[in-house]
Amino acid sequence: MTQRSGRRRGRLTVALAASVAVFAAACAGGAGATKDNAREYDTLPKQAGSPKNGGTATVALTPGLSPNFIYPYPPASANGTVIGRGLMWRSLYRPSGEGDKIVDAGSSLAEAPAYSPDRKTVTIKMKDYTWSNGAPVTAEDVVFSLALLKAALADSPANWSFYTPGQFPDGVTAEAAAPDTLTLKLETAYNPSYLLSMLTLLYVMPSKEWNIARTGGPHLDYTKPKNATAIYKYLTKESGSQSTFASNPLWQVVNGPYRLKAFDPTTGSFSLVANKSYSGPVKSRLDQIDFKAFTSAAAVLNQFKAGNLTVGTLDSGFITQIKALKAKGYNVYGAPAPARFDSLTINFKNTVDNFDKVIAQAYARQALQRLIDQQGYIASRGIYNGAGSLNYTTAGSGSPYPPEFGDDPPYPHDPAAAEKLLTDNGWKVVPDGSTTCARPGTGTGECGAGIPRGQTIGFTLASANTPAYVGARDVAFASAAKKLGIKVKIVTKALNYMYSNYGNTFAPAKKNEWAMQDNGSLYLAAGYPSSNTVFNTEGSFNLGSYRNAEADKLIDASTFGADAKVLSAEVTSLAKDLPVLFLPTPHTLVVWKDSLSGPPSSFNALLSFLYSPEQWYFHG
Repeated sequence: MTQRSGRRRGRLTVALAASVAVFAAACAGGAGATKDNAREYDTLPKQAGSPKNGGTATVALTPGLSPNFIYPYPPASANGTVIGRGLMWRSLYRPSGEGDKIVDAGSSLAEAPAYSPDRKTVTIKMKDYTWSNGAPVTAEDVVFSLALLKAALADSPANWSFYTPGQFPDGVTAEAAAPDTLTLKLETAYNPSYLLSMLTLLYVMPSKEWNIARTGGPHLDYTKPKNATAIYKYLTKESGSQSTFASNPLWQVVNGPYRLKAFDPTTGSFSLVANKSYSGPVKSRLDQIDFKAFTSAAAVLNQFKAGNLTVGTLDSGFITQIKALKAKGYNVYGAPAPARFDSLTINFKNTVDNFDKVIAQAYARQALQRLIDQQGYIASRGIYNGAGSLNYTTAGSGSPYPPEFGDDPPYPHDPAAAEKLLTDNGWKVVPDGSTTCARPGTGTGECGAGIPRGQTIGFTLASANTPAYVGARDVAFASAAKKLGIKVKIVTKALNYMYSNYGNTFAPAKKNEWAMQDNGSLYLAAGYPSSNTVFNTEGSFNLGSYRNAEADKLIDASTFGADAKVLSAEVTSLAKDLPVLFLPTPHTLVVWKDSLSGPPSSFNALLSFLYSPEQWYFHG
């Protein structure tokens, strides 16, 4: 589950995030892209040149997602994006950015976990890492970090978007059996793959320097919840002072490859310099990384054309510019990010025009899914511009947990089949008019519970104002629905507004403002894309209040059971029941100067917005 920011974008990384080998891949290697365009960006360049030391790389941040927080766990009230997440403070296990594995073992702070037979005791051996002040990174630092995460959740369950009450970190006790040995005691056993995905989200912070509740104050016993809460409140308060990000000594004690040099509170741009004491497997050859904030994709393109950017992403609307960028000395690579899926999120509690009653009917969701022309969206120059892949599941590209139906999606595009689903279930379909319920009732061939005679089908679709393909695909969907007598009113909203206001788990009073929403992408955990918290009934990120007993059972099995393979059954069940309407997965187009190189995996990880600039270098 990629976390890129606070309450909502947290689902987008680690933010993020995610992040989705879909049945379709047809899909996994860029299938669905037009043939000519695929030739232009579907090959990941090999590592090149002899490394040189020094230099500054300028990286374009995703437009509209400039950071405003530095402490790794921003409170929900901050709605914040964190500076250089994972570059200054590493998580216990570094996410892989690959679809077939959860962690990057080489750059993680610890060795692989060892489990007791009942999976309730987990022993973790720390590697030989040091803080930037020379002190060792110890198991005690992990204990401290878990205590602060619990303090954040005690303050508000909304403070961590991956949290479901009763689950991690609830019921987890951490002990430092030795400076290099961490023991986790679990009240409830977890699937090892799921727990590992959670530990990629546990950022390790300096216990000896941060265990204070005021500047210059005494060091506190953070194992006492009252003290942990005081420490958490102090750190988040300090993190609200953007003008002191680069000067506050707190934020200079890091265990990652970089430390903060400068931050611009006005724009959100920031600069990182190499942590000379970094003890990871690869130390930065680059002297500095400048992350530049942008308000639009067009501005990013202009800076690429001017040669002012070293690394960034290209909006698919500018796919025709790929040849020009290559001519200017840039590499361009694109593919669907692993563990990512795009969808229209359904609000099962919206009561306007009995939407909740209509959408509760499986046939209604199936009909709406069949109106989505995924191949057409991908090919359209006005939507994906060829840069997309088919997707009908939550699993993600390159996942080792594909659906059981293979390459045959349950509800492919078929408007005639959509019409038949409605007419077979009691509706009088009036193309370009108003389709109405002609046979109310709960029997065979009738509309379903709570749907009165004469009921129309119409609803509001909240559409994010960025990126451009979001609005374009929503217009295409509304147009197809109109042809079936279904009225879809599109309301365009700022992405940040949607993040803060359109989710029943945190903004229930807004439930009747949106019946569906399209806010871009959702990223689950690469390597183990469980939808725990997203589609289980009590999930903290169950935005549309989806409820399905079978899904709950399967999600519990993938979260707590010993067999990871059950995740394929979960993926299959959700694809068939449609908690959301699935859209094609856009390709992320990564651009970097050909004078910059490094392991191909480090550039592939940019598909998931996972940065590893310590692996990059300039060459002649």
